[in-house]
Amino acid sequence: MAHSPINRPARMALVAVLTAVTAALPATSSASAAEPGWRPLAAAAAPDANPLAGFIPYAGAYTTFPHSMEWFYLPLNAVMTGPHRFDWRALEEQLNAIAARGHQAAFRFYLDYPGKPSGVPQFLLDQGLLTRPYDDFGNDGRSVSPDYDDPHLAAALDRFIAALGHRYDGDPRVGFVQLGLLGFWGEWHTWPHNGDPGTENWFASQAGQLRVLNAYDAAFDETRLMVRYPSADNKAHTMGYHDDSFAYSTLPGPGWHFMDLMAQAGATGKWKTDTVAGELRPELQGCLFNTPMDCPGDGDKDFAASVTQTHASWLLNHYAFSPGYTGAAYENALAGAKSLGYRLRVTAMRTGHRRHHLDLALRVRNDGVAPFAYDWPLQVAAVGRDGRIARTWTTSWKLTGIMPGAPVELAAPLRTAGLREGGYTLVLRAANPLRNGMPLRFANAGQDGTVTGWLTLGRTRVS
Repeated sequence: MAHSPINRPARMALVAVLTAVTAALPATSSASAAEPGWRPLAAAAAPDANPLAGFIPYAGAYTTFPHSMEWFYLPLNAVMTGPHRFDWRALEEQLNAIAARGHQAAFRFYLDYPGKPSGVPQFLLDQGLLTRPYDDFGNDGRSVSPDYDDPHLAAALDRFIAALGHRYDGDPRVGFVQLGLLGFWGEWHTWPHNGDPGTENWFASQAGQLRVLNAYDAAFDETRLMVRYPSADNKAHTMGYHDDSFAYSTLPGPGWHFMDLMAQAGATGKWKTDTVAGELRPELQGCLFNTPMDCPGDGDKDFAASVTQTHASWLLNHYAFSPGYTGAAYENALAGAKSLGYRLRVTAMRTGHRRHHLDLALRVRNDGVAPFAYDWPLQVAAVGRDGRIARTWTTSWKLTGIMPGAPVELAAPLRTAGLREGGYTLVLRAANPLRNGMPLRFANAGQDGTVTGWLTLGRTRVS
């Protein structure tokens, strides 16, 4: 589809929006400061990187751009070695290497990746699975498109998905699992072989797609799932979406763009419960953040509007890491990365005292575009004058419920029996389940001020 190029004023406006996105932090609430007992907490710029948000690279050690996650693909035949046999070493190696860098992983399995060797397990080929060679996308017959409705393949996918969920659901090394498996790149399409006039339809039937959706939903309860295209079939499933042509075919218009499909599925509000992410279209990665932008050709090319409408939390953008941005393009890209996902800030705190208890209340706001994806434990700690944590309390507060533009008040009774009398500094953190994982940092001046990885709330006294 043809699109008109963005004019110069619009291009400059986008650059201004991206540059300003982290500078325009709201001031500390004067109402909180004026209310008896409430103490305001000073705001600060959001960190350059926070867990499960921002731009991410293909798996590897990079220092060229701030990030908290890494992405990889794996062929199904790398782990499924027989109808009921699995060798998880290839997946473990990736997860362990990424975790060792303090990052969580996002990944997808595939059967067919144009230009790479087939990911179809050999035992399925031996059982007579029909495959189709093709030359599209530079494949030149290297990979093959399998018959996705073959009963042996469908049953193998059922077993694989169940085994994957049994082993990895809730694994702290894993941030997100994309369903994959079906279509080119595991991207749930076989275009141009999609049944348009004059073409065969190589893709899975609707029943085959539903089977994979149901299998993943049954196998995973904790780890976040993502599917490529919004539809009425997947709207009710507990899974988010990944727009892999982000800022190119994202905004509504022709009927087939990502936000068109979101509207048609009645899923435009699903970001509140299920994460939206994706990949910044590869053709745009190297040019979209230039000043002025010089991306040729068609496509939306409106990053800020795409973020606003999708409420995206993270994007694969390998160009940011290799070869990397410089100068104004780097600053614009960093602002763009920081505009993704959540941005949490504690605006005020209040404490009250009663026998053997400290009653703590916090006011928290989310200045980002999406909620945090997981309910990592929100912990409060009392730090003594020696700088050591004397006691830690794990609250029942839920991070996922802190929505953009809807400040919340959190309260908890903290039992102090047995805690030595005296003055303490209260600190707060969301505990990353990955042992050496990146801390979630609040957009507050007191972040890391008392203990690294914790937000300083203020002083109190136990008596």
